[in-house]
Amino acid sequence: MTAPVERSRRVASATVDPGFPALKDRVIARTGHNYYEDKDDLLYDRLRKRMRSHGVADCAAYSSLLDGAAGREEWAALEAEITIGETFFFRYAEQFAALRKTILPELIEARSEIRRLRIWSAGCSTGAEPYSLAILVHDLLGEALADWSVTILGTDLSAGALAVAREAEFGPWALRTLDTEERARWFRRTPARPGLPHGGYALRPAFRRMVRFERQNLLTLIDGSDRTQGGFDLILCRNVLIYFSTDHVTRIVRALGERLNPQGWLLIGHAEPNPTFSQWLQPVALPGTVAYRPIDTPVPPPPPVLVPALPDLAPILVAPPPEPAPAAAAPALPVPIPRPAPPAIAHPLSPGDLLAEIRVLADAGETARAWRRLHEEIDGYATDSPLRYYEGLLALDLGREREAERALRGALFLDRGFVMAHFQLGLLLARVGRRGEAARALDNALRLAQGLPPETILPEGDGVSAARLAESARRALAGITGRDA
Repeated sequence: MTAPVERSRRVASATVDPGFPALKDRVIARTGHNYYEDKDDLLYDRLRKRMRSHGVADCAAYSSLLDGAAGREEWAALEAEITIGETFFFRYAEQFAALRKTILPELIEARSEIRRLRIWSAGCSTGAEPYSLAILVHDLLGEALADWSVTILGTDLSAGALAVAREAEFGPWALRTLDTEERARWFRRTPARPGLPHGGYALRPAFRRMVRFERQNLLTLIDGSDRTQGGFDLILCRNVLIYFSTDHVTRIVRALGERLNPQGWLLIGHAEPNPTFSQWLQPVALPGTVAYRPIDTPVPPPPPVLVPALPDLAPILVAPPPEPAPAAAAPALPVPIPRPAPPAIAHPLSPGDLLAEIRVLADAGETARAWRRLHEEIDGYATDSPLRYYEGLLALDLGREREAERALRGALFLDRGFVMAHFQLGLLLARVGRRGEAARALDNALRLAQGLPPETILPEGDGVSAARLAESARRALAGITGRDA
């Protein structure tokens, strides 16, 4: 395998290129992406991609190019290259559950007289987040939407990502947490074209026209050059703050809070809360997540969580799921299902590191490159079921259905309780007309999910809870069998 050698060469080049430190400082100062402060190899890899596109030999020459006549366009291309965007719908299902059950219903009630909502998705990448919000608002308001003024603004640093967002056409990778019925309701299939050689999914106009996009660097919130008007009812700024320094983060969050209406809401990424924020915002605990509101907003006590009893289910031929944890006195954040650690192997990359690299490529729309990278290394991880699972998802995105089935079955051979692998295998088999096999796979997914506490976050489910997966599997089964599961 040649990949580890190539990886070492990248690190060494960043070290020996005398112009790299100065260029790195310029990039961080302009973008605020302090994320790259201790990631020289990752930053250099992205810089080198841009240098290759211009036939530039080193960082000093590339820095001169940035100062030249085409510098403005090249800075935009570089900013797009170094911004890693997650691009799938309804990311972090527990936050979208909070939006559906608590945040948006409360806002709709509070704004019922003026019938106006203003929502901002800050750091929206290629648009999956603001479009997910559009779908949710559309479903909640129903026919009343025609009488409302709903503004959903998506902003991002990357001009390239925003261009993709405006097209509103996505590959299967971005829809990987949606079941067949949801895809049909919200999207229409599109034919093959450059960039989507096996066709894609175009968002339906009813949702697309609810969102507009603008280019913005969040640093403008703190340097006085921001032109975004305040008065938002809801702001999402999720997994964007990880790029910035601690000082920038606190100032950005404070500025976002100042742009909220008095009873507005702010959602940030799960790993991004900081006790400092309580100086300007009050945290509100919701099932599975924490949201923020202006500090003077009255916060009612959370409603009790009612969990319906589950019917008795016949056993299936898979390993039993772990025993559910005892109920806590207060709501707790969902805990992923524990999985035994894989045996240690002598390999340059850990499975987690390789998976992170593959996801970055796929989330940036480079599915074919992610597929090639995974296949350079996959033989060294023969017993890692998550990597086999993602091999299957990538194959689906590329239209390689036979290889996708083989990979998903491989993941299940390694882990019979892998709920998401059962589910994706069932969707695949249904799509190719193997209804009996599809029903068995989906039934396995349903029964495994129902055997877990409803709020459990499923491994490799991108935030999907056991309850939501069970609902999706039940709908898919009904579509195959013609009856409720």
